[in-house]
Amino acid sequence: MPWKESTAVNERMKFIYRLEDGEKMTDLCREFNISRKTGYKIYNRYKDSGLLALYDNKRGPRRAANRTPDYIQSLILKKKKVNPTWGAPKIREWLVRKYPSEIIPVKSTVHCILDKNGLVKKKRRKNSFKAIPTNLSVPSKANDLWCIDYKGQFRLRNRKYCYPLTITDQVSRYLLACEGFSSIRSLDSQVVCEELFREYGLPNAIRSDNGEPFSSRSIWGLSSLSIWWLRLGIKLERINPGHPEQNGQHERMHRTLKADATKPTGLNLLHQQEIFNKFKDEFNLERPHEALKMKTPNDIYKKSNRCYPDSLPEPDYSGCDLTKTVTKCGSVNIHNKDKLFVSTAFRGQPLGLTEHDGNIWQLDFMDYTLGFFDKDHRRLTLSDSPFDINLGSVT
Repeated sequence: MPWKESTAVNERMKFIYRLEDGEKMTDLCREFNISRKTGYKIYNRYKDSGLLALYDNKRGPRRAANRTPDYIQSLILKKKKVNPTWGAPKIREWLVRKYPSEIIPVKSTVHCILDKNGLVKKKRRKNSFKAIPTNLSVPSKANDLWCIDYKGQFRLRNRKYCYPLTITDQVSRYLLACEGFSSIRSLDSQVVCEELFREYGLPNAIRSDNGEPFSSRSIWGLSSLSIWWLRLGIKLERINPGHPEQNGQHERMHRTLKADATKPTGLNLLHQQEIFNKFKDEFNLERPHEALKMKTPNDIYKKSNRCYPDSLPEPDYSGCDLTKTVTKCGSVNIHNKDKLFVSTAFRGQPLGLTEHDGNIWQLDFMDYTLGFFDKDHRRLTLSDSPFDINLGSVT
C-alpha cells in the first residue's frame, strides 16, 4: 500500500473522516493514490473495529505451532545451571529419562534455548593453517641472506597507524629498506622488493616469520609474494612461530629503530618516512657496529652479482605429462571434468602434472613437488618436504 510509513495512520484517518463527510469513494481513492479495493477494505475495517483498525496488524503468527512449552524451557535452564558443563545432548537425554511422558524437544532446539539465554560458551574458531618453519642457514657473505619483517605498528601524531616494512642483509647488517605503510599489503611488499632487487641484485635466500604477506593458508604456507621469490630463484627461510630470536639480528635493529625513529613519531606518514630515511642513512653510513668490529654496514656490504631479470624465468616441465596454469579462482583443470583446487596464491602460475598408477597425479611447482592428487577420492596429499621443511628443531 503506498501510504508513507510515518504518516500512514494519519492519512487513513483523513481518508475516513472525508468519506464520512460525504465525499465519493472513487475521488478519494484517486487523491490518496490507492485502489478502490483498498479504500473499501480500510472503511470496512473502521466500521467493524473503530480507529484501532487503522493501525497495521502484526503479520506474524500469534503462536508458534511447535513452540517448546515454558515449563520445559524452565527445566532445561535449571538443569544447565545445576550442571554447567552439560551440553544439549546430555540435558535432553536427562529430560527424556526423567519425564518420559513429556514431549522433549530435539538436541538442536535444546541448544537454541540455551544459546538464547546466554548459556552456551562460544568456541574460538581455530586457524586451520599451521605455520611451518624451515631449516635456517648460516650466511657467510653479503646477500647470502636477507631478513624481512613488518615492525609492530604504531600511531602517528595524526592518530593513524604506520606499519614499517624493514629489510636487512644478515651478514653486513645493512638496512636495505625501511618503508612506512598505512597497512600490510602483499603488493606494497613486492614493490619494495622489486626496487631493491633492481638496485642491489638478488639475494640467495630471504628469511621471514610466518605472518602475512610472507606466508598464507596456502599449500605449505606459500603466499603470492613468496611464490614470486621462488620464481626468481630465491630460497625461502621461515623461523619457528613465537621465536623471534631466530631472527635476532633483525629484531635488534628494530629495537634501535624504535628508539631513534619513533620517539616522537611523525606528524603523518610522509613526515614519518622522512624520519625513516634519515635513520636509514645514519644506521648504514655513520653508526659503528660492535659486531662488525666498529665498522659501519656500508663498509661491509657489497651488491649482489645476481641481477634482477627483465622477466620471470619459465619453469622447465619437460619431464611432466601436462603443464597447466592455475586459474584466477586457484584451480587447475587436469582434464575437462577433473578440476583441482590448489590455492589462489598460485593464480597465474604454471604447474607441472605427471600421472602415476592410473589415477594419481603428481603436482610440481618449479623443482618442488607440492603433492599428489587422487582422482578417485578427490583428495590432495601434500608431499613430505618440498621446501626443506623441518618439523623439529631449527638450526
